Amino acid sequence: MKPLVLAVAFAAGAALALPAAAKGNPENGKAKAAQVCAACHGPDGAKPSAPENPILAGQHEDYLAKALSDYKSGKRTNAIMKGFAGQLSKQDIADLAAWFASQSSPLKTAR
Repeated sequence: MKPLVLAVAFAAGAALALPAAAKGNPENGKAKAAQVCAACHGPDGAKPSAPENPILAGQHEDYLAKALSDYKSGKRTNAIMKGFAGQLSKQDIADLAAWFASQSSPLKTAR
């Protein structure tokens, strides 16, 4: 029984030692958004240039990061987004997600 307890303790310690997911830097995301995203989604993600382009401002950071990662990998399909997301690093994705998540969204309603 002791080897099992030791193995569980080792596994728990190893899990704690794993590096955390990259945290996004909103300011870096703002700069990248100006280069890559603003033409279709607006500079802060709140004013898309066409109705079929979604509002990104105020979305959950983890949702935005997953969506961009899925476009990059091909899990989500859109030729335009695949081209843009395919050029992004993991840090770029984290930064963009942090930037757009930190913006006010016109979709929120006051209560």
